[in-house]
Amino acid sequence: MADCAFPRGSGLGRTTRTATGPGRLADRLRRRSRRRVPAGLRAAAMSGGPAASLRLPEVVARLYSAGALAELVDLRRTLHADPELSLQEERTSARLQRTLDELGVDGVTRVAGTGVVGRIPGRDRKAPPVAVRGDIDALPIQEDTGLPFASRNQGVMHACGHDVHASWTVAAARLLRDEPAAGDVLIVLQPAEETGEGATAILSTGVLDDVAAIFGAHVDLTFEVGQAMVQPGAVGAAADRFEVELRGKGAHGARPHQGLDPIVGAAQVVSALQTVVSRRMPPDQPAVVTVGAIEAGTAHNVIPDRAVLKGTMRSLDPAIRKSLADEVRHVAESVAAACRLEARVRMLQGTPAVLNDRRAASWASEAAATVIGAESVRPLPVANMGGEDFAFYLQRIPGCFIRVGARRPGDPVVGAHTPYFAPAEEAIFVGGALLAAAARRASAELAGVSGS
Repeated sequence: MADCAFPRGSGLGRTTRTATGPGRLADRLRRRSRRRVPAGLRAAAMSGGPAASLRLPEVVARLYSAGALAELVDLRRTLHADPELSLQEERTSARLQRTLDELGVDGVTRVAGTGVVGRIPGRDRKAPPVAVRGDIDALPIQEDTGLPFASRNQGVMHACGHDVHASWTVAAARLLRDEPAAGDVLIVLQPAEETGEGATAILSTGVLDDVAAIFGAHVDLTFEVGQAMVQPGAVGAAADRFEVELRGKGAHGARPHQGLDPIVGAAQVVSALQTVVSRRMPPDQPAVVTVGAIEAGTAHNVIPDRAVLKGTMRSLDPAIRKSLADEVRHVAESVAAACRLEARVRMLQGTPAVLNDRRAASWASEAAATVIGAESVRPLPVANMGGEDFAFYLQRIPGCFIRVGARRPGDPVVGAHTPYFAPAEEAIFVGGALLAAAARRASAELAGVSGS
């Protein structure tokens, strides 16, 4: 077994792997992480502590004091070490509520169960308010990052970066407190994004009823620290589920002719579903159909009487969303009938596509250029088919959802929802600066409109 240590702050900690497998990759990544820091990044001015090895874009580094850097890193690590599942974020909410109170944010209160909302007064109380949102829940995954502040909670991990999102929302609050926007800014720390329940719960409280624009962001290890992906239109997919129950007739494995085999039918349904996207959807429209689970049988020599398929459908266009559901149902029912099986199909609608408002995206892009430079702000190179309940806010409020680079140069691209997901901590400060700048820009524009 090879024990591979990564430098503090690299986004990767101590991990154990076999010498013939991932360990060799880890050794190579360790060497990469010691390369010279690229021009345009500089070390945070600190004598020590957990933030000592931060490498930040120069404009971003100037926004935060040494004390703020240390406090925000400590907040992130505290949240990361004590993750809580959706709608169970009691300790997380208490810590965030206390942190906002200590910053002097107005009216900090719990909403929607484990959500937290506060308000930062603007210079012109007549200007319409805007909002900045970060999510706070974790996932049922056993962490394997080897970080010194890894999850202490068995089977629960911040594997989607919500610890970073919560921390950069606090960072944005700090920056907006020190340099207020034209109008008020609501700070929204939202529970239960992973289950798709949190945004609708926040909206149902009415706390955002008077908000004129809303901004949020997500870490993305596809991109390096100091980069941001901003664009109008679709930046995330509608995420729907389907379940197909196939009912047949059980039999002895030695006498299959006496039964109606739902496992064979399930295999044919899975195979036929592969043609839904390739043959039924327009080639210029992103779409995904994935079967993620098959449940059938309990013994090697028994043909069961039922099998269940579970899967996800992803799309960016509302018409494609409907077509996917119709085609999946048609395929499942038709193949089942050909196998003399009964099919029961359930469609479970999830979050809609994340559709950025054109004007809000323009404000966010222009604001980001002042923080990280115009050359570091770009549209997504390919469609993002992940789901995100920020989409529910965007159905009600004009806004923009930003992808924030969270990988240090030389580090691996690691996907979210895996045991190894470890965003670079520099993203806390870049994300906070981007959200604060977007809120200020939107607030200034809206104040001008409201006053005309």
